[in-house]
This record gives sequence, C-alpha cells and structure tokens, in this order.
Amino acid sequence: MQISDNVKESYSAQYDENMVEWRNTGAKFKAKNIVALSKHISFKNVLEVGAGEGSILNWLAQWDFCNDLNCVEISESGIERIKSKNIPNLHDILLFDGYKIPYPDNHFDLVICSHVLEHVEHERMLLREIKRVSKYQIFEVPIDFSFYVDRKLKHFLSYGHINIYTPSLFRFLLKSENFEVEKDICHLYDDAVLKMQFRNNAKGYYVTKFKHALLRLFPYFLGIKPNSYAVLTSKTGKELSIF
Repeated sequence: MQISDNVKESYSAQYDENMVEWRNTGAKFKAKNIVALSKHISFKNVLEVGAGEGSILNWLAQWDFCNDLNCVEISESGIERIKSKNIPNLHDILLFDGYKIPYPDNHFDLVICSHVLEHVEHERMLLREIKRVSKYQIFEVPIDFSFYVDRKLKHFLSYGHINIYTPSLFRFLLKSENFEVEKDICHLYDDAVLKMQFRNNAKGYYVTKFKHALLRLFPYFLGIKPNSYAVLTSKTGKELSIF
C-alpha cells in the first residue's frame, strides 16, 4: 500500500517559511495535549508519525519530554526542515511511504500521530502499522464535522482534510481496530491560536470566543464539537473482527 502519486506530490514541497509561525504556535498546544495525556504512562522511546516540519517535536524536546525521540514523514521538504532545527534528543529522521513504518513490532513505547489521520487515504492501514510498532499511542485530530459539512468540501480539501471526525466517530474507528481508549481531551483552541487564525477577522474571533464560552458551560456539547480531539490509547493485541 502506497499513497497516491498526486497526494505525495502535494505534500513533498509543502513546508516553507510562509507557515512557520502558524505551525509553531499550533504545535505548542498539540504538544501540551501530548504531555497531559502521557503523564501516567512509562516510556523510554517515542516515534512521531507524520512529523511535518518538526514543530511538535521541537516543543517536546524543549520540555525534556523524552531522551529518545524519532520521526517518520512523507514530505521531503518536511524532512529538510526537521533536520535544519537540530532538535535535541531527536535520533532517527526517516522518509517513509505513508503506510509502512520501518521498525520491528513493539519497538516504541509511545507513538504520536497528531493531525495526520484526517489527511490519510487509508487510515485503517496506517492505524494497524502504528499499533504494530507501539505499546501506547497518542492521536489528535481536528473536529471538522458539521451537519452540512458536505457544503464545505472545497474548504476542507484545500487543507488536505479528506476524513471528517467527531470525537465519538474517532473513538469508534479506534475501538473497531482494537485500540483501548485510556484517556482523552476535548480541546478548544487557545487564544494565541485564535488570534492568528482570525488576525484579519475581528468578528470571527469574538464569535468563536463566545462559542467557546458556551461549550465550557455545557461539557456534553464540548464532547461533541470541540476544535480538536486528543486521545491516549493502548493496543489489545486483537485484530479487526467482524461477525
């Protein structure tokens, strides 16, 4: 199984100077979710699958998250930017085909896959590879769902988002692949991220802040429609079973 040629081409040169500030700001809060979810598990080595240009790894390294960090990425430009950062404790920086992770079974205590699966054509295939090489996993996905999400097709495809999730649909995907959900976070974007997102749209910023205030008042609805969903899982050792 390999990613389609047009998808590979789209991501190969994706990472340049234009997105550095935005990606670095967003990565800080993704990294904070990773730290929060991993507080009560033990791990000696970590792999990030789909590391982009290395912003999450850079934050984790600054916080001494782990002495043995590693990553795989499909984008040549992403690999170049990761290497240029000289991230402490980052050992392997490997280009991979999007599905086959070049490590033996159970090699990593923890695999991180943050804001990747929404881009993946065959996400179950990647999930099975992640499960194969790891003991624990942390996933985060954006929650793009709305009742009229099909009307925003061009918008989400412009970000490369080809899979749409809610927290419960994502848990269904994980559980049906025999991941055990250990802990999760329904995340609302931090003010620093919102200010960058709406830097030329004051109305959008204040409307979003109002929505966030309402969601914090009603945890049930926050569990349905946060901005992103992060989850710690472990594997059960079982395979997909139907009937």
